[in-house]
Amino acid sequence: MLIPKKVKFRKWQTGRSNPKGRTPDTRGSKLSFGSYGLKSTSQARLKSAQIEAARKVIARTLTKAGKYWIRIFPDRPYTAKAAEVGMGKGKGDPQGYCFDVFPGRIIFEVDGVEEKVAHEALRKAGSKLPISVRIMSRAHKQ
Repeated sequence: MLIPKKVKFRKWQTGRSNPKGRTPDTRGSKLSFGSYGLKSTSQARLKSAQIEAARKVIARTLTKAGKYWIRIFPDRPYTAKAAEVGMGKGKGDPQGYCFDVFPGRIIFEVDGVEEKVAHEALRKAGSKLPISVRIMSRAHKQ
């Protein structure tokens, strides 16, 4: 699983809410490496384990023929309090790392395989994620 080697702060503040996930991402919204990509159309926080599950599916589907790129990295710590613990008494301990995905962000890119295989790999990966996604290709207008 992806985790940072070292962090400056153990816990982050929650951050601003993005009502209805309206504001699209301006960074990482175009295909840079591969011919096909998985683009987010909704907003959520992807945990490291979810990214890893999608990565495994892509790697398994592409076999040795294709190459894939992960365009996001989970560097934001998320916390949780233990089960059956009352409210108050401070913030919970860090449980893992996640990445804030906004609409329009490319999450994975794939190259080196035919279109049918790439679409199948990205479709399977998208089903592992808690967001709605679109499959992009260089042929389509971005």
